[in-house]
Amino acid sequence: MFDLTDKVALITGATGGIGMSIAKKMKQSGAKLILSGTRQNILSDLASELGNDVKTITSNLNSKDDILNLAQQSEASFGHIDILINNAGVNADNLFLRMKDEDWDKVIDINLSAPMRLTRQVIKSMLKRKYGRVIFITSIVGYTGNAGQSNYAASKSALTGFTKSIALEVASRGITCNLIAPGFIATPMTDKLSDEQKKNIVKNIPINRLGNVDDISNGCIYLASEEAGFITGTTLHINGGMSMI
Repeated sequence: MFDLTDKVALITGATGGIGMSIAKKMKQSGAKLILSGTRQNILSDLASELGNDVKTITSNLNSKDDILNLAQQSEASFGHIDILINNAGVNADNLFLRMKDEDWDKVIDINLSAPMRLTRQVIKSMLKRKYGRVIFITSIVGYTGNAGQSNYAASKSALTGFTKSIALEVASRGITCNLIAPGFIATPMTDKLSDEQKKNIVKNIPINRLGNVDDISNGCIYLASEEAGFITGTTLHINGGMSMI
């Protein structure tokens, strides 16, 4: 079940906690991997840990040229791409009235425009092969909103309409497009919170804990599998019941 043997997966944001977990789970399931991120040293360490059939490509998703190069190098690595995981993302938080234009633009560019451009390149060969799995990592705040994160919430919310639209366009060619919306996940970012802050978050989660990165990567494995071939244009909410949308 959920066997990805010989499937080729491109994962952006592979140097972060969720990206690393997705890479490890997909390798365990038999996939060949192309790992992308901004920190080559971390990519190299991860590739060494995972073993054979793992390629790394350093890329800056702010750059249209880098995105095109990422798509082209990835295709050349193993001859094609079966699975695209658009995981890379950034935040630049501030109250809306204090938010600078550059912080708005930065978050929209990386979280929305970059995955659009990368998907547009990668999906071309998927259409020719009549097979593909495209997965976007969004966020609970794209559905609920969050004070101080209007740019981040907007970027993640927009991914939903985008994904549903392209899912309709490519479904007849054997390509599924879905989203995963994590809730509060234990990562280095949440490690910076005080115990009191974590306690206040957890009390609003019915399952009574923060999520972990494997909760998200397990969802990726499912949506990337043959067993999920009849699921497209939908969001898998992984938030411990914090928001039942």
